[in-house]
Amino acid sequence: MTSKTSPESPLPIRTVLQMVGGWIGRLGTVWVEGQITELSARGGTVFMTLRDPVANVSARVTAPRGVYEAAVPRPADGARVVLHVKPDFWVNKGSFAFTALEIRPVGVGELLARLERLRRLLAAEGLFNADRKRRLPFLPGTVGLVCGRESAAERDVLENARRRWPAVRFKVEQVAVQGPYAVGEVTEALRKLDADGDVDVIVVARGGGSLEDLLPFSDETLVRAVAACRTPVVSAIGHEQDSPLLDLVADVRASTPTDAAKKVVPDVGEQLALVRQLRDRGRRVVSGWLDREMSWLTAVRSRPSLADPVRELERRAEQVDALRERARRCLSSSLDRAEDDLVHLRARLVALSPAATLERGYAIVQHPSGEVVRLAKDIAPGALLTIRLSDDRVTVRAEDGDPAERAGEPGES
Repeated sequence: MTSKTSPESPLPIRTVLQMVGGWIGRLGTVWVEGQITELSARGGTVFMTLRDPVANVSARVTAPRGVYEAAVPRPADGARVVLHVKPDFWVNKGSFAFTALEIRPVGVGELLARLERLRRLLAAEGLFNADRKRRLPFLPGTVGLVCGRESAAERDVLENARRRWPAVRFKVEQVAVQGPYAVGEVTEALRKLDADGDVDVIVVARGGGSLEDLLPFSDETLVRAVAACRTPVVSAIGHEQDSPLLDLVADVRASTPTDAAKKVVPDVGEQLALVRQLRDRGRRVVSGWLDREMSWLTAVRSRPSLADPVRELERRAEQVDALRERARRCLSSSLDRAEDDLVHLRARLVALSPAATLERGYAIVQHPSGEVVRLAKDIAPGALLTIRLSDDRVTVRAEDGDPAERAGEPGES
């Protein structure tokens, strides 16, 4: 039908609104969830605004008083509810609203069950693993702080941090920390501080509150935003007993905003005391080492070799002289014994020498081959023989005959 309209043939506004009402009416009844705000009652009708717990989206809802009072417990401002609604469009005013047919408050048990399901889902993805958590810098130059507007949490963090280290700087992002705008504002503040290169650590702080008040800090969008931060994040939400999912994904959990200041900024007094202790310890260690080295040096200098070096050289020279004299005596004695042995050996050789025997008048008869003749029968007649005397050798020829007879013949040999 809209394609047939033109500037020359426009539709009356009532027709268009009737068409819109028809489209909305075709939606039928639906179940919706949200947070009640701006609750009021006039006559037999209760008026309220139903806000989305995460996004900045809301819608008007009307409910007959009987439907509202039938809810147990009766919902109040800020309560989380599930409504069975029918969309209505009033053509006369061109306004839209839901009409509640049934109201069911979302109890704490249901909220806790939903949080537990979300916790298991995020844990399965590894967002809570200890190995992905980063260490905080020892002394951050600038601390980013996300907190409520003029809140006690902001004062606790700033005052305690500056009391511990007066030179620390802060960049504060004041946001809504509960209600339908909290998730979006806290997430945007986180992204802004994470993109700032001067910020070394980010603290998300909020005071205590009910489970419903702290629900934004268990929102999946905010939890994933913290996990994606490159800057270390400290969670300081509520009190010790409060445990939103933000505590599990943050790099460090602080039980309170005051505890967050202590974890992020070191105490200047404690650090100075630690420096003094370490300096005293270093001085004691160096003094002890010097004392030990001086004692060793004194002991070394007291040794004779250093106390009187010339005396040591003289002692060594005396040892050398004694060893040299000892060596001379040993060598002389060895030579004397060797000379005596040589004289004795020479005497034995002289006594046993064939030459000595020959000098006593004996002779050695040998064949030309050099073989010694021991028996007369070994000499053939006419054989040439060599006779060795003490001074020379002579050659003779052997003849047959009686040796006794030939011994008396002259000129024969």
